[in-house]
Amino acid sequence: MTAKTVGEALVTGLQKRGVTCVFGIPGVHTVELYRGLADSGIRHITPRHEQGAGFMADGYARVCGQPGVAFVITGPGLTNTLTPMAQARADSVPMLVVSGVNASGALGMGLGHLHELPDQHALAKTVALASEHVAHPAGLEAALDHAFAPFSAGRPGPTHIQVPLDVAGAASDDGANALPPAPPQLDPDLITKAANRLSAAANVVILAGGGIKTADADLQALAEQLDAPVVQTVNARGLMHGHPLTVPASPSLQATRALIEDADCVLALGTELGPTDYDMYATGSMPRMAGLIRVDICPDQLARHESALDITGRAEDAAEALLSALPGPAKQGQGAERAQHARAAAYEEIGPDYRRQVEVLNAMRAAVPGSLMVGDSTQPIYAGNLYYDHDRPGGWFNAATGYGALGFGIPAAIGAAIAAPDTPVICIAGDGGAQFSLPEIMAAVDEDLPITFVLWNNRGYGEIATSMEAVDVPVVGCDPTPPDFEAAAKSFGIPFTRVSMDPQTVAAALREASSRGAPSLLEIDITGPVPEQE
Repeated sequence: MTAKTVGEALVTGLQKRGVTCVFGIPGVHTVELYRGLADSGIRHITPRHEQGAGFMADGYARVCGQPGVAFVITGPGLTNTLTPMAQARADSVPMLVVSGVNASGALGMGLGHLHELPDQHALAKTVALASEHVAHPAGLEAALDHAFAPFSAGRPGPTHIQVPLDVAGAASDDGANALPPAPPQLDPDLITKAANRLSAAANVVILAGGGIKTADADLQALAEQLDAPVVQTVNARGLMHGHPLTVPASPSLQATRALIEDADCVLALGTELGPTDYDMYATGSMPRMAGLIRVDICPDQLARHESALDITGRAEDAAEALLSALPGPAKQGQGAERAQHARAAAYEEIGPDYRRQVEVLNAMRAAVPGSLMVGDSTQPIYAGNLYYDHDRPGGWFNAATGYGALGFGIPAAIGAAIAAPDTPVICIAGDGGAQFSLPEIMAAVDEDLPITFVLWNNRGYGEIATSMEAVDVPVVGCDPTPPDFEAAAKSFGIPFTRVSMDPQTVAAALREASSRGAPSLLEIDITGPVPEQE
């Protein structure tokens, strides 16, 4: 029997670690990595650009919770994937990028080999939580263990493995993979201390981040026990939909800040307290947080902000533990009234233009309940990030916070649809951002995915133009001519509809498009007539 190659052993190692799908574009430098893929049962999705592979892996991981895996070639394949890796790091998304690298004897020599970088490994280390170089066959299993370790213990993010050309085709040296490290365990004394402080407080506010998005029921029960309004960051949207205590509004808004600053105890669950959520207007200040109790899986993250009490552990574990530790009956106070006041004030604060866009989002949600809404950096996404209550935990995500990469929406929606094949997916992208990754729609066509690509067409970089005008900078470079999206849809072989931004018109068109259960393109032309709000 012929021994497995390192490339084949790598695929087997991914299987053993639960990988069922990879996103990649094969090349001469990764042929050996593909040798075992066809018979492995691992699904392979072919994007049109390596950046698309990375963003697909990101969207996949956000929806199913398992690491998204990308296969890319040496050199340009990796550099094209660095932007998605940076987005994944900013948003704590588990992603593994597997790449080739030039033959061992050529590394660092500067001889001009195909795809050669001065030091690819060092470059990857600047973004990846861990970057592993497989210098010999015996090192493969350890590299896999190290690459997967951050996904189970600590704040996740992107990792990287590179396999030299001469090693990938060599006979493997089978080794046993280590058990994944366990997540940090909660300190029961700290849980008791936190429960006592929360119980003694009169006006608690909970800050919910992406780290708590899988614990909707426990978060709601905890909020009800404490009579505490729950402010959601962007990555927590969809939690506690429609609940009287929910505040689906940015903590950068003055109305939301006032709610937080009026609290006598703030409980932050799984949020890094980053400025793209808490200080998006760059005031240089965070809302005051009295008696701040923070729960985060990463001790380094906890050390970045002063607090009254830090608890290291998973936010979902902490919510459950706090529920058990809180004494007495549920508090009876003004929590719902405080939340309602904050919601109303925040909605007023975002202004009429953003309110019109949120009304469109509300109509879309009603037209396709329980959908995954995946966004690029575009005006309705900015509006929704400021104020929008989605109806599915983890069902609203985008790249407009954190690293803020354009071109995210279309490929991330494809990854999301692969992860949740029975769930309708709505991708919202602007005409400018869509041009970064428009060809990736063909991957959705190849896989016959239930995605409606909604293109918000203001014929340029409308949000940037507005920002330039606001500070008296002449608008330059914000009017790239968009393609004919109807002709593009025809070339993709998918249905196309164009509508105005009237909410009910959008809803009707979206409902029809989504009912097909296949890719389609819906253009919202905001330069057309817009009905006046009453």
